[in-house]
Amino acid sequence: MDKMLVFDMDGTLGNFYSVDGWLEYLHNSDPYPYKNADPLYDMENLNIILNALKFFGWKIIITSWLAMNSTKEFDNTVRTAKKEWLARYNFPYDEIHLVKYGRTKADCTRAKQGYQILIDDNEKIRNGWTLGATIDANTDIIKPLLKILNAEIAGQNS
Repeated sequence: MDKMLVFDMDGTLGNFYSVDGWLEYLHNSDPYPYKNADPLYDMENLNIILNALKFFGWKIIITSWLAMNSTKEFDNTVRTAKKEWLARYNFPYDEIHLVKYGRTKADCTRAKQGYQILIDDNEKIRNGWTLGATIDANTDIIKPLLKILNAEIAGQNS
């Protein structure tokens, strides 16, 4: 059975909403916030944990919305900016879905067999997730990820 961690980006991995004037940038079709958001976590530490989970068979999936009411051209610009942001921090994902704002995130992975955990800052999105558990990205996501890793290690040693 596949095990998957499904990560949102904005407000979950990147501190997108703390970029001064983020909404104005988006209204002007400027990808600045996507390119310049600081990470919410020590990415080196997070990557160590995620790579260890990958060793135990977990797949890392990014499922993130594009800007609301955007053009096809701006969608492509945002896709590029988000991928570059992930590359800058060496985020170890296996799959990426950068989709229209408001699309049900579960649609991106619904056909996959296995256990899925969504990591997202949006309570409404987490409450609507029906494919497994959720982790609230408004809290420290490192602790629950370490708990998953420790369970994998304990299972390996039994």
